[in-house]
Amino acid sequence: MNHSFTIPLRSALGNLSPYSPGKPIRELQQELGLSDIIKLASNENPLGPSPKALEAIAHSLSDLHRYPDASTVQLRQALAAHHQMAPEQFIISNGGDELITLIAETFLEPEDEVIICSPSFSEYEFGAHLMGATVVPVPLSPSFKFDREAIVNAVTNRTRWLCLCSPNNPTGTYLPREDLRYILDALPKHVLVLLDAAYSPFAHESDYTDGLEFVRSGYPVIVLQTFSKLYGLAGLRVGYGVGHETLVYQIAKVKEPFNVNTLAQIAATAALQDVEHVRLTLKSNHEGKLQLYHAFQQMGLPYVESTSNFLLVELGAAAKDIYESLMAHGIIVRYGGIWNLPGHLRISIGNIEENSVLIRAISDILACE
Repeated sequence: MNHSFTIPLRSALGNLSPYSPGKPIRELQQELGLSDIIKLASNENPLGPSPKALEAIAHSLSDLHRYPDASTVQLRQALAAHHQMAPEQFIISNGGDELITLIAETFLEPEDEVIICSPSFSEYEFGAHLMGATVVPVPLSPSFKFDREAIVNAVTNRTRWLCLCSPNNPTGTYLPREDLRYILDALPKHVLVLLDAAYSPFAHESDYTDGLEFVRSGYPVIVLQTFSKLYGLAGLRVGYGVGHETLVYQIAKVKEPFNVNTLAQIAATAALQDVEHVRLTLKSNHEGKLQLYHAFQQMGLPYVESTSNFLLVELGAAAKDIYESLMAHGIIVRYGGIWNLPGHLRISIGNIEENSVLIRAISDILACE
């Protein structure tokens, strides 16, 4: 039976399109008939999930007939102790993506403007467009650095939200502490700042800040963090925001009551105590980064020095062909065209063996050109 519908859509949907994730492993396995796939596309932890988190999950399976704690009390208390802040300053979300949407729903009206540095994570733009707000892009410099003057100059009386990602996805560059301070001090009081610090554990530069010091100092900043990267819990979807308790209280008004499932809450709480897994993850990432740096230097491929767990590599006009050739080899990376960087690939840092396979594949592809 055929039906025709004339149900009107919100006008804001005209600016939206579904999120484009990296290609799933199973899909590529089915397409190519391969059993071994290396995924270096989504900046996941190559060591896997925190063992303490897995142990906590195993002990909690018999309680799945109960609803999750809607207030995420235990996890917020654990985070408060971990960061030496108050539990009321934390809001737990179904991944960092949901937090971005919650902030948009809390603070944006259709006539508002949202400043987004470009290129960066697409979900900031999604949150703005979802609420009918106008996106004001501020390009990064040619070397992918933040331009603090351009950011401040983009502010108008309609600006309500400034989104900063540091370390920035997909470039791996970061916003130095004093530049962030300069921006915060220059902003009018009606502008909220989201500092997405999802990759902050991998940044060890002396002038880097994860933004929490500015939250403690009372600035209107919400810091985004996640359990997906450092703790290896991407499949459970646990993120959180840290801000002044008055801001957090308002965001909680639009949050679904059971947005983070029971196992995710329990796993995240346990993972916070897994010091050894954190140590091994940071060690693996540092060694893998140096391995890829050396290989790309040997191949004459320009790359952006990264403060994160991925690298942005320049391959010029051949980038898309190399991306597709790597998939034919069973290696999934991200093509830069989705960030308007058609000459680049973003490559997650894997373990030593995965990186070695990637390096050999790129070398072989380039040799055949």
